[in-house]
Amino acid sequence: MAERDDVDGIVEQWQRERPGMRPEPMAVFGRIYRLARLVGDEQERTYARWSINRGEFDVLAALRRAGTPYTLAPKALATSLMLTSGGMTGRLDRLERAGLVRRSPDPADRRGLQVTLTEAGRALVEEAADAGLTVQRRLLDALPPEDQERLADLLRTLLDAVAAREP
Repeated sequence: MAERDDVDGIVEQWQRERPGMRPEPMAVFGRIYRLARLVGDEQERTYARWSINRGEFDVLAALRRAGTPYTLAPKALATSLMLTSGGMTGRLDRLERAGLVRRSPDPADRRGLQVTLTEAGRALVEEAADAGLTVQRRLLDALPPEDQERLADLLRTLLDAVAAREP
């Protein structure tokens, strides 16, 4: 059993101040939020070595995972990353200026565009992905492998349940 943390204190304060409130979900989501923040900050520092942020890494990684020719429509990218078209445009502008992606007309749709990972973008995202995974592995080493697998399963189940409630 892990030592008590700040989240335990927050839950206890609510239980004391509002006995009927039942703040137990805060014990889960408070830790998820804090963990996401801490890991996100660590990933930001890692990706900064390549002069990109996590959001830009996500775009590059989505293109790389798409396989040859590493091309997707901006809308497909935005959907995959749960972004608005405006948010995607800003990321693509920065990545294009850096020479990591290029936008071109979609040959299958005269009104559409496609985004393609450049060779420089591919090299960068592969290095950054390896570095990011090294950080994530180091952080997960706090748990034995069987607990890592169980945690992944529990989070998948929770994510599926929450996503199913989305309108």
